[in-house]
Amino acid sequence: MATRLLHRVSAGLKQAEHGYRSGGQLGVTVRTLSASREDSWFKSLFVRKVDPRKDAHSHLLAKKEHDSLYKIQYHNVKPECLDDYNALCESVLPSIHANEDYPCELVGTWNTWYGEQDQAVHLWRYRGGYPALTEVMNKLRQNKEFMAYRTERGKMLLSRRNQLLLEFSFWDEPVPRSGPNIYELRSYQLRPGTMIEWGNYWARAIEIRQQNQEAVGGFFSQIGSLYMVHHLWAYKDLQSREEIRNAAWHRDGWDEIVYYTVPLIQSMDTRIMIPTKASPLK
Repeated sequence: MATRLLHRVSAGLKQAEHGYRSGGQLGVTVRTLSASREDSWFKSLFVRKVDPRKDAHSHLLAKKEHDSLYKIQYHNVKPECLDDYNALCESVLPSIHANEDYPCELVGTWNTWYGEQDQAVHLWRYRGGYPALTEVMNKLRQNKEFMAYRTERGKMLLSRRNQLLLEFSFWDEPVPRSGPNIYELRSYQLRPGTMIEWGNYWARAIEIRQQNQEAVGGFFSQIGSLYMVHHLWAYKDLQSREEIRNAAWHRDGWDEIVYYTVPLIQSMDTRIMIPTKASPLK
């Protein structure tokens, strides 16, 4: 990706050197400010049009047909406790998922394979948004089994953190799928103010990446680290991941989308995860 960018920079400079000289004198071409981004790749790197917004980006980018809130949890487990931790979660989390009194669903639960080691990742969905989240939290405080689970779990953890997320409108909702699969969680810390631009590009990109049914879900943060985007993908194995990702570069438009979205990113991280026995995403 960096090589492609350098090649385009070099080509642009050579064009400026050879194309703007005529009759031994340097000619100057003035480009109007109204030129489109496609007409000037150099402009796209340094000039970004800011449109006035009258609504929060969460209202512009999230799904409208239902009011779902997601919570992602990261639990860093003591290495010697990982097996016991998984067994404890498998004994409690599915019962919460299956209980109709709790307006929440366990979307998936994983152990990190490559990335941050000895880590568990849980993704929950709350049908009804923040009121549903509050209702679940209040009910769980009265659930003796869950409170005992929390106490025992605390003995096994080194640290934990979470985020509240909304789902991009152009991604399909995560649904249970059969396995075995590996899952990749790609997380992007965007530059503040670029979420709308990111969403516009990825509304096109997801059409390219859906062809192999590898796209599971796309989310952006509301509470926790802000301007954070998470893309969740499923693959048969690491080799199929490599082949599917490489194939995307041969589809029209993918290289352009990558080219224009890279400047929006401050940092990025990826983890390869293995679903646990309790995970609806196998």
